[in-house]
Amino acid sequence: MALSKKQVKQLRALANGINPMLWIGKSGVTEATLAQAAETLDAHELIKCVVQDGSPVDAREAGEELAGRLGADLVQVIGHRFVLYRHSSKDGVKQIQLIRQ
Repeated sequence: MALSKKQVKQLRALANGINPMLWIGKSGVTEATLAQAAETLDAHELIKCVVQDGSPVDAREAGEELAGRLGADLVQVIGHRFVLYRHSSKDGVKQIQLIRQ
């Protein structure tokens, strides 16, 4: 799903107040990282991730790879951090109400 500029702005504002939930280390993006990201996205819809020093990928590469493989949207990349969004249909998850396009 392609996000509009207003939706990206809304998600960036929401991401400003959350702490990182996923760390990518010296192994880069692995199957375990993908599984953890998918589980976290199902539970929260919006996650902030950190690429640590010594990682073979930078934040943009890691964000684009995770977004592509998980069917998520890369909301923003700043320094070593990036934000992913994916709508969750799981019960009990507080859904983010996106602004209409």
